[in-house]
Amino acid sequence: MRAKYDQAQNRSSAGHGVQLGVISAILLLVIALMLWNTSGLKKALKASTEQYVTDVSDQLASDISSRFHIYQMTLAALSEELSSFSGPDESQQLLERQADILDFDALFIIEKNKLTDLPDLGEVDLQSVPGIKDAFAGQQTVTYIEDRQNLLFLTPIEQDGQIDSVLAGVRSKENMQQLIQPKSFSGHGLTCIIDGTGKVVLSPTDLKPFLQLDSVFKEGEDLAAEQAIAQMQQNIAQQQAGVFQFTATDDSQLVLSYRPLYVNDWLLLTLVPAGLISGSADAYMLRAFLIVGGIVAVLTVFLLLQLRYYRTSRKYLEQVAFTDQLTGGMNQAAFRLAYEKLISLGMDPGAYTVIFLNVRGFKLINENFGVEAGNDTLRHIYVSLKRHIQADEIAARGAADQFFLCLHTGDKETIQKRLDQLMADINSFSQHTDIQYYLTILQGACVVEDPAADVTIWQDRARMACKLQGEKGKCAFYSAEMLEQMKKEQELGALFEASLKNHDFLVYLQPKVRLTDGRLAGAEALVRWVHPQRGTIFPSDFIPLFEKTGDICKLDLYVFEEVCILLDRWRREGRELVPISVNMSRAHFKNLNFLRPFTALKERYHIPDTMIEIELTESTFFDEQQRKLVQNSVEEMHRNGFLCSLDDFGVGFSSLALLKEFDVDTIKLDRQFFDDIASEKAQKVIASFVQLAAKLHIHTVAEGIETQSQLAFLRAVGCDMIQGYVFSKPLSISDFERWAPPAIEG
Repeated sequence: MRAKYDQAQNRSSAGHGVQLGVISAILLLVIALMLWNTSGLKKALKASTEQYVTDVSDQLASDISSRFHIYQMTLAALSEELSSFSGPDESQQLLERQADILDFDALFIIEKNKLTDLPDLGEVDLQSVPGIKDAFAGQQTVTYIEDRQNLLFLTPIEQDGQIDSVLAGVRSKENMQQLIQPKSFSGHGLTCIIDGTGKVVLSPTDLKPFLQLDSVFKEGEDLAAEQAIAQMQQNIAQQQAGVFQFTATDDSQLVLSYRPLYVNDWLLLTLVPAGLISGSADAYMLRAFLIVGGIVAVLTVFLLLQLRYYRTSRKYLEQVAFTDQLTGGMNQAAFRLAYEKLISLGMDPGAYTVIFLNVRGFKLINENFGVEAGNDTLRHIYVSLKRHIQADEIAARGAADQFFLCLHTGDKETIQKRLDQLMADINSFSQHTDIQYYLTILQGACVVEDPAADVTIWQDRARMACKLQGEKGKCAFYSAEMLEQMKKEQELGALFEASLKNHDFLVYLQPKVRLTDGRLAGAEALVRWVHPQRGTIFPSDFIPLFEKTGDICKLDLYVFEEVCILLDRWRREGRELVPISVNMSRAHFKNLNFLRPFTALKERYHIPDTMIEIELTESTFFDEQQRKLVQNSVEEMHRNGFLCSLDDFGVGFSSLALLKEFDVDTIKLDRQFFDDIASEKAQKVIASFVQLAAKLHIHTVAEGIETQSQLAFLRAVGCDMIQGYVFSKPLSISDFERWAPPAIEG
């Protein structure tokens, strides 16, 4: 037994010896591998750091170049608009407005061979500033004022084939510093813009390292750095990029990157601590050596714990950074990453489409059903989106009630079909509720023609298409025509004030004929825009635009005053007055005292009561929040001697209720009622409206009447007045006076 025990012990000792030898060999091998790996790791970290700095610098240089290009394109468009202006006041007003919109510190015009009054600098002779002569020669240039580091973006203004002035946009040093400051180096990087001679064009907030660049390098001890500096000087002169590491005089490791901006001979210089990426790696390697020299097991346990902690932390951070907290799905950041992954896998031009979805009237859901119901609605929409996308497609929630899709198709019919199916699925919840409620989701799309472009470009274009959506319920696809439409709207908006001042807006009158005796009973004032350069501009082009910008209120007041002037002239000439109705936009009701200027004009021109009728569209009454305000306003109109009519009656869902709640004098039956006048059902509906109005002592006007059959029917059912081409189209004031002399002449 003893012998067997000793043999077992010997075998155990031998086994332990072998194990110890193996462990020792493993330790030696691990140490050797770590030494070898450390050397390689340092090289890899150096290369990785330089590559990272290069990538970020390239992206920053590209962003700066793109931003410069955008500024130049914007100024080019503005210079074209300025070339059509004749007066300095109009140009100055436009420049002041556009400076804020385009994020310039100032916009001004430089006249040839004249001193220019620069903002914050006084009068300056800019003729000697580099780039000015090129601008007067017809080139777009970017230059700078050396003592202040203000950038000047210059665009020639051509008038009659001559360039006597240049449009200049100023971006201050502080403004541009925010543009060139990198955001990817945790605040430890510094950048500046230099020219081909090394002169600083735009400095960072801390200019010292760049002004003393020669003294930063440790002389005589870093031959590679000296060679890199010499190479950098050659590359800068040739507008070539480069990056290298060096040891500074304070023994810190730095990385210097220089990238051409392709603007003049300017380059972007970036200085970053080399330890930004590799700084913590040295400490981990030292810790690893100490642990390997002690207990391998402790190292293993520690590494396992570290790995577990890293995975847990990373998972949590990814969840916070890339997960929408409300829906639990992708957010905007995750959408971007997923899109970039699709690009890395290979995305052909036109193969994908970015779609923007916006829930219409979502605020009403929160107000009517509560915030939690609104949140449930957003979750339901996201779940529906996920059900309808494929493995290589993306769905994410943007801001508030907005969502984005990236679908693997560029065919418009396929996209519309899929969106129709998606909308049906989203609204399927109403089949299981007592009260059916349908969500209206506006849709805009943009086909990805250039996958390399930033995804926000396609998102913005899809959003623009949605904003300009024509047919409701259908997806609007981005096109160059949409951009032209926005440009056209901006041009019309810029022309508004001058046209108002110059009386380019003309008032036309469409007669209202009384059916009992066939005589003129009134007229509706309509506006026409006849611009001296652009000619006639259709109301469909400018009325919706002015509704959106708020200029419609000024236009309404202008038309009202023109009508007052006309009635006053008729009164002084001894003509018989007829009531004229004037349209009033719902935008007026945002101002509680909107009736005051109308009442003041009526009194100024001595207009008798009941001679002006204010027309309100039926949609004005549907806003529950301003319903009481409208009701009070109608009463105020009557107190001030105005009549009040309800236009487009019958197109809404609460028309009859409006007659009960609002004391209107006239209802105008919408032209939609008369499209199928031969229909027995339509005739009964129209007759019922006319009879009901008569019982309520409300006058009825049928508008849009064009045929004798329509006229005969309306006369038979007792409609009070007719407005339409069956009697007359809208007429200029002079034509109107000739059209009905018996009714308006004394």
